[in-house]
Amino acid sequence: MTDFSLYFQLGWEHILDWQGYDHILFVCALCGIYSWHNWRSVLMLVTAFTLGHSVTLALSVLHFFKISSSWIEFLIPVSIVITCLTNILKKHNWGKFVRVPYVLAMLFGFIHGLGFSNYLKSLLGRDSNIVAELFSFNLGLEGGQFLIVLVILFLSFIFTEILKAPQREWNLFLSSAIFGISFMMALERLAALIN
Repeated sequence: MTDFSLYFQLGWEHILDWQGYDHILFVCALCGIYSWHNWRSVLMLVTAFTLGHSVTLALSVLHFFKISSSWIEFLIPVSIVITCLTNILKKHNWGKFVRVPYVLAMLFGFIHGLGFSNYLKSLLGRDSNIVAELFSFNLGLEGGQFLIVLVILFLSFIFTEILKAPQREWNLFLSSAIFGISFMMALERLAALIN
């Protein structure tokens, strides 16, 4: 197996790992309020998130800055909670001039990138030439993220187009469920951070 395929697979498996399901929850919360018809909005959101986490993943792995992993592990579920609250409180489209979801996606991408970087740094060790590994790992993350988006949009299609549930009800159901899980996760990680 080449280094490219190895790191691609590691990135793919990392984002789809059910033991670290916080990243899966975030992507679900991020795109879960959209339908197939809104694929452009979903594409813009995922791109904003990707830009955010790609920047911090690179900067952190290349040792430009270091933040405590305990804080990052706490901030990840906090970002999910805020995303879910935004989804729940949103009644209509944000409008063409309001970029709140995209700004939040990019900001939270910064946080999630730091979470990915801790894992990747442990794999790379002290290698000095890591650009190719970083690139292939990031592509693996994106591939896994794309799969999550497709699954959520497919579920949205089933609920809203086949079962005829209102989009708002699907949004409230999904966002509330993810909010509950993430809120408990944030409390657990806060307790670990304080102790």
